Parts: sequence; C-alpha cells; structure tokens
Amino acid sequence: MKLVTSTEMINIDSTAISKYAIPGIVLMENAGLAVVKKIAQIFGHDLGRKRIMIFCGKGNNGGDGMVIARHLINKGVEVKVYLLCSPAEIKGDAAANLTILQSMGAKIYPIINDKDLHRVEISMMYADLIVDAIFGTGLKGEPRGIAAKLIKLINESRRLTLSADVPSGLEADTGKVHGECINANHTITFGLAKIGIFIEPGCRYSGEIEVADISLPRQLLNSHTLNRELITKEWVKSKLSKRDHNTHKGTYGHVLVLGGSPGMTGAVYLAATGALRAGAGLVTAAVPRSLNPILEQKLTEVMTRPLPESEKGLLGRDSLEPILDVAEKADTIVIGPGMGVSAEGETLLKELLPQLKIPVILDADGLNLFNKIIRDKKEFFKQVQTGMIFTPHPGEMARLCKLDSQEVQKDRLSIAEGYAKEWGVTLVLKGSKTIIASPRGRTYLNINGNPGMATGGSGDVLAGIIGALLAQKLDIEAAASVGVFLHGYAGDRAAEQLGEYSLTAMDIIDYLPCVLRELTEGE
Repeated sequence: MKLVTSTEMINIDSTAISKYAIPGIVLMENAGLAVVKKIAQIFGHDLGRKRIMIFCGKGNNGGDGMVIARHLINKGVEVKVYLLCSPAEIKGDAAANLTILQSMGAKIYPIINDKDLHRVEISMMYADLIVDAIFGTGLKGEPRGIAAKLIKLINESRRLTLSADVPSGLEADTGKVHGECINANHTITFGLAKIGIFIEPGCRYSGEIEVADISLPRQLLNSHTLNRELITKEWVKSKLSKRDHNTHKGTYGHVLVLGGSPGMTGAVYLAATGALRAGAGLVTAAVPRSLNPILEQKLTEVMTRPLPESEKGLLGRDSLEPILDVAEKADTIVIGPGMGVSAEGETLLKELLPQLKIPVILDADGLNLFNKIIRDKKEFFKQVQTGMIFTPHPGEMARLCKLDSQEVQKDRLSIAEGYAKEWGVTLVLKGSKTIIASPRGRTYLNINGNPGMATGGSGDVLAGIIGALLAQKLDIEAAASVGVFLHGYAGDRAAEQLGEYSLTAMDIIDYLPCVLRELTEGE
C-alpha cells in the first residue's frame, strides 16, 4: 500500500481534476460518503436516534465534514455542524456544500469565542459521536487560539471521535504533534494512506485506520513516482512462494553467521536458528574456537566453524582467511551478533568487508565496529563489492549519525532515508514502526510487532531471518522488508498466545513456522 505526503496527495487530486476531468466536488462527495459508511458500521446502521457533532475548518477538510453532515441528516441523525470561521471565509467546493446545508435548514454554529466553546462543551455531554474535519492534511506546526482550545475540549469529553483524513493537530508528512491534537478512535483517510498517521507519534492519535476509496484513477494511486510503501500481508505474500517438489537444501541458500564472544554465544545461536526457521537450506555459525563446543551442543541442524581467537576469546585478523574460505560457499553473511567490540575486531572488519562478494547484514556489534573503523565512509564504500543491510536500533543509529537516540526517535523517517541514500546501504531502523530505507530512495514501513518484542536477542533473530531471505534470492529491499514483517508477525502471534510480559526471542522463532505456513500455504 502506497504511503504519501500531503503534497503528493494534493498533486494526485489536482491531476485527477485537470487530466481526468473529475470535479473536485465529486472527490469531496466520495470522501464524505466513505465516512458516513464507516459511521453506519460503527453504530450497526441504527442511526436514527444518534446525536453527532461535526467540526469543520474553512478548507476542503471542512467541506468533507459538510458532506458528512448532509448525508447523516438525510438518514435521520440529529446533526450539529460547527464552523471554526465565519461562513464567508469558506470558498470553493466547501462553500458549495455549505450552501446546500444552509438550504436544508441544518443546524450550523460558528465558534468564535470562549462563550461559544462553553455551549459546545454542554452539547458534547449528549453526543454519541464527534467528527473531526478541522484541518486535515494542511496543518504545519501547532493549532492555535480557538482551534487549540476546541481540540483540547474534544479530547477531554472522551466522546467517540472520528477524524476525516488526518486527526487535526497531526502533521500528515511527519507524524509530529507540536501542540493539541485530536485523539481519534477512528481515522478514515482518503485515496491513499498518509504517512504521518502510521509513524510515531502520529499513530498513537489515529486509532483504527481505514483507507477509503474516493474513485481516484488507479494509474495515479499506483504511480512509480510514489516511493514509500506500507508493508501489508498481501505484499509479503507476493514475495514468498510455495516450495517446489524438485528442490534440495542448496536451492534455499546458505547463511553464514559470524559473531560470538565470551558470554554472548546466545546471540549467534538466535541469529543462526532464526535463519534456519526462516527457510535457509544451510546455516553455518562461525565463532571463536573456544565457543565452538558450546554451540555444537546448542545447535543441531546448524553447522559450526571454529575460528582463531585472541587471548580474550575475540575474533581478530587471524580469522580473516578462514572466514573468507567459508564465505566462498555461502550466499549471504550476517556479521555482528555477540561479536564484542575490540581493536582486533576493528582490524578484521576493515579488511573483511571489501573482500566479501556476498550480501552483508551488519548487525549489533558489527555496526559498532564499523562505526569505529570507518572515518571516511564514502572512500571505504568504494571498496565494498556487494550490497549491505544495516540493522541498527535507535542507539546504534545515533552512534552512526553522531546524534543522541532521542534526536533519532524524533525524526526517524528522514534520518533513515538520509543515511541510506548518503551511504548507499539498505537501512533497517528498528523500533516501533520499523523503517526500511533503500539507497535508491524507496522506503518501506512496517507496523506490526508489539512491546513484548523489546527483549534481548530479538534483533539477532531478525538479522537471521533477513539473511535467510537473501539466501533464498529475494532482492535486498524485499529481504529486509519481508524479514521485518515476518519478525513482527511472529512476535504478534506469540504475544496472542503467551502475552507480552514474558515474550522471549525464542518465542519469535517458535512462531515463525506458523506465519510462514499461513503466508505461503494460506493456512
């Protein structure tokens, strides 16, 4: 499903009007009807005795609200329409719909001052639903004056609230909230999904989200110029397939997991097991020699490769040739789970990366080592012969960008997109609403997953899953995006059965077979 900014949506609407000769008032009508349909579903089509308050701004979002009002009145609903401006300020298609309402004798009340707000507050006590059609996608910054006071009043009323297109007070492009913002139970967004209602913190204000068809031409909605995508189950299914009978383990690729250090064998175990459960035909865990007996005990189906180690039990320059040897037989390599950070590791990574010829997933300590050794990333990347996926959590991303994690969290989308494009890597910025940004300017947003997955080892599992998908010949963007979805979907399944408090990384692995079966076999 495509995700758009407000500017992209305006351009689509404008093209539909100018090129396809669809009158703007028709699009407004369809938007209003979509909300009316949702309201009927909410109340089970029993609308006759309901009391609904509709708050309209002076722009097209307010016009949508007026269409909603007209159709609800015709269904016998007691509707009160409130304008956050004088009627004379309303122009264009919205003015046409206001005129229709006035001709119908609808109850329309301007909100000009605090006295008007007091009357609104009293009416809210009896309302069954509030419809927010105040700002839509046009807001930048924070609501002020009467609008800010009204939004605060609506939230305090605790009435069931539905926002038309975007909750008022939320920036449609960024998901940022700078002041008061409608805390909607439902958001019906028109034409295409606005990115701000799906990312933090905007998703917290949007409630249940539905994308409504308002009869925009399919060619516009599927345009290749729209570079952001919401990962859906249907999209993931299209990237996966049932297995052919005439195949063998080599068909499904070989994942090499490189990592481990004293006290951190679990990270390699989880990454390797995640890769195996995600369908890799072969998995090899390459670890410091002293850790090999432990992993041979823990891993049955995964092969192990003991490597030379330093006095502290860490991987270093002496491991380079053995790693390159086993990498010759692999289809992809995951570097970093439990690897530790050391001068020896820095030397190893600096010499290893330019010599690898298979896709690389750099995770955990792999990222921390990379950040220490690479002073001139552009020059270094000229030496790298293969595609790279970085999988940082916010703290690791902050170190890569020389920011603090709070700064990263405040602007996750633009930071992820900027880093991917500047350094030519596919970036998986983990966290609530994981962002996958590619160096060619495409972005994928994943919205499944749950707080129970915030547990040690969860990221190692994800790295392994992505590795398995790369080994099965998905392209880098698809492997990263499908991997994030599978990880979150398995985590959600685990949480449904086990709850969030006790969820572990192994639970995610245990539920992978269920979700893969559903997605590939329809069960």
